[in-house]
Amino acid sequence: MRVLIIEDDPTIHRLLKEVLLGAGYHVTSAYTGVEGKLYADAEAFDAVLLDLMLPGMPGEEVIKHIRQKSTMPILVLSAKVDKETKLYMLDNGADDFIEKPFDTDELLARIQANLRRARAFPSTPSEESLLSHGHLVLDRTSMSVAVKGQPLSLTPIEYGILELLLSHPHKVFSKENIYQSVWQDAYMGDENTVNVHISNIRSKIAKIDDETEYIKTVWGMGFRLA
Repeated sequence: MRVLIIEDDPTIHRLLKEVLLGAGYHVTSAYTGVEGKLYADAEAFDAVLLDLMLPGMPGEEVIKHIRQKSTMPILVLSAKVDKETKLYMLDNGADDFIEKPFDTDELLARIQANLRRARAFPSTPSEESLLSHGHLVLDRTSMSVAVKGQPLSLTPIEYGILELLLSHPHKVFSKENIYQSVWQDAYMGDENTVNVHISNIRSKIAKIDDETEYIKTVWGMGFRLA
């Protein structure tokens, strides 16, 4: 099992690494939030041990980033022990909260418990939940979209339009079709509403992949996948 440690205190980091290596885990070390984020993007881990007060990027932002693409257990290690901090972290993506200083036996037990739960209830998306086109992948389970592996931030309406087009890759949708399907309301002939959202989707995708056309305009008819 592979564990990513994101902790800037060298003494605590060294202790965590020794304990985990001694228990048979493979360990990768990161000392800043940005470094931890890059490792989480580039490699596959089974769990993360994360400090909150990190240079470069705070632990809260690291959690948000990881949760865009992974459900692996995230265990927060922090000296911030107030109730509000604990509840906030658990409500926003952390799986466990361990107070500093910590008992190493309890730490290992908590890691093992979280790994057992992750194995017992895997959340790997099924093929039925994934829709893809070119470098774009939409996951219906997590309601997330990525282009070339990079998360794409969409509004609910933009997500709905993209899911509709990906669900029927050979169909041309009129603006009325799109409006009624996504907004689930009567179409009043306001073509600009749909146009603006399509333009926003194209613009966001192009910031990551400007070499591929994903949504094609069929003049006089509507839109379809390119």
